[in-house]
Amino acid sequence: METLSHIGVLARFGHALSDPTRARVLIALREAGAYPTELAEQLGVSRTSLSNHLACLRGCGLVVAVPEGKRMRYELADGGLRKALEDLLSTVLTVDPAACDASRAGEDCC
Repeated sequence: METLSHIGVLARFGHALSDPTRARVLIALREAGAYPTELAEQLGVSRTSLSNHLACLRGCGLVVAVPEGKRMRYELADGGLRKALEDLLSTVLTVDPAACDASRAGEDCC
């Protein structure tokens, strides 16, 4: 049986994955923790943009900042997230183009 906390977790996870840059950050962090400068370079985004995405992911409870001297290293907040991301990445979706027509912008669609 789902609880309100389960729904909140899924909503936060969905929000995080709804942005391609945040999704790429999560995928990168599933391998190992990383420093923002390295992540920005790896993903080809500005450090300012990455900082905003990391703040969002922290706010959603999906990543944590671990202080290392004067630097912060980011990593997934929970080992279960690594498994969840791997499971999602291995999922094969059958997309129905008729149901997700890009011309129907604004309607509920993937």
